[in-house]
Amino acid sequence: MAGAEQSIEINATPEVVYGIITAYEHYPEFLEDVSAVRVLERGDGFARIEQTLSLVKEVTMTLKLTEVPNERVTWVTEGGSRFLKKNDGSWRLEDLGNGRTRATYGLDVEVGMWVPKKIIDKMTGSTLPKTLEAFKKRAEAQ
Repeated sequence: MAGAEQSIEINATPEVVYGIITAYEHYPEFLEDVSAVRVLERGDGFARIEQTLSLVKEVTMTLKLTEVPNERVTWVTEGGSRFLKKNDGSWRLEDLGNGRTRATYGLDVEVGMWVPKKIIDKMTGSTLPKTLEAFKKRAEAQ
């Protein structure tokens, strides 16, 4: 199991940032490692999505997301794979005033046997800052 958490300040309101986070179907437009997202179900305060990640190979999993408008989104893996068993995480948003938000992204990953350490490091190391920067860029362009 590997986990990581990182924060970034974004020049956009929590409402704008939250709107981008919960527009799951648009992730492939701006997230390098996400090749497809399909919203399976959406309701008041929750969503279920099927997400395909391109990591050394493509991995598709189902995530159940819990949403608290303009404050946080958390998710748990409903269906993992032999390669990626768990991809749980969260977004927490803090209103800094003056149209600025501190966004904290956390990720808890569990991979299958024989998965090279460099893949784990990519998911929790280099991918994390790239993901934050991609969301920042998208929010600040609104």
